[in-house]
Amino acid sequence: MPRKTLAVLAALAVVSAAQAQTYPNRPARIVVPFAAGSFTDLAARALGADLAAQLGSQFIVENRTGAGGTIGVDAVAKSSADGHTLLLTENSFTISPALYPKLPYDPLKDFIPVTSVAVAPYMLWARTDLPAKNIKELVDAARANPGKLTFGSGGQGSSSHLSAELFFEKAGISVTHVPFKGVAPAMTEVMAGRVDFGGSSAASPAAHIRAGKLRPLALTGRSRSAMLPEVPTFAESGFADYDAPIWFGVIAPAGVPAPIVERLHQALSNALAKPEIRSLFEKQGAVPGVIPSAEFARRLAAETRTWKDLVARRGIKIE
Repeated sequence: MPRKTLAVLAALAVVSAAQAQTYPNRPARIVVPFAAGSFTDLAARALGADLAAQLGSQFIVENRTGAGGTIGVDAVAKSSADGHTLLLTENSFTISPALYPKLPYDPLKDFIPVTSVAVAPYMLWARTDLPAKNIKELVDAARANPGKLTFGSGGQGSSSHLSAELFFEKAGISVTHVPFKGVAPAMTEVMAGRVDFGGSSAASPAAHIRAGKLRPLALTGRSRSAMLPEVPTFAESGFADYDAPIWFGVIAPAGVPAPIVERLHQALSNALAKPEIRSLFEKQGAVPGVIPSAEFARRLAAETRTWKDLVARRGIKIE
């Protein structure tokens, strides 16, 4: 490599390191592409407060909703690559490319994944009077009566919908999908007996399960959830090849200097090691923890391919 090129690279490295030392030098924002009150929003506010305490500058949460989360994601993609605008999102980040072929951003080229901050199990739950009392019986009933059982989700193309579609495909069953505007109305209809079963992160139906208003069928993960230890995993139930966890992670615009990404990663790791933040996440059914940025990037790329292939095979479209 020419000496001049080496000198330029060395100078850039020095500048990047200097930027990391002074970062953040003004208030930063964490964009959440969903409404206030969601776990994504709750996580952003808890982590933002801790980042502010660690790094000495405000981290303000900004809810930019709409178009399945793509409006908020696009705002981050078009932000300055200096680490002062971050995205805290979930599976919709990898689902959107499959549903919206003309996105104004490239999810794999326009961003730098910083780290996953939590993973929550996905659960299928049913009305309490459904004859199928577990996931195996549900599959048997669906195979015996194709298209007869009804499944409620948080919306066409949502993570609650596609995670279930992946299971239906692996189990070889056909059910009738009933999309709602959010998981809450789907649960209401299942509890009322007008829809047979539904799916979401394990945290959403937990209170209704404890109250005996919903019947849990199975959840994803290598082990049972501490929040609902009585609920078996899909693997325990005979479906070891199915896993569709719901992840939550921090992502930055492409071009943010590596030293700043590393500083953010360390600060997030410090935050998630604190008992009060771990407890907050665990009460919502999420398992807190960070992973290396490179591993997170590989996971997002693989998951993006998975959802694109699934949507194409199942003919799923946004209506």
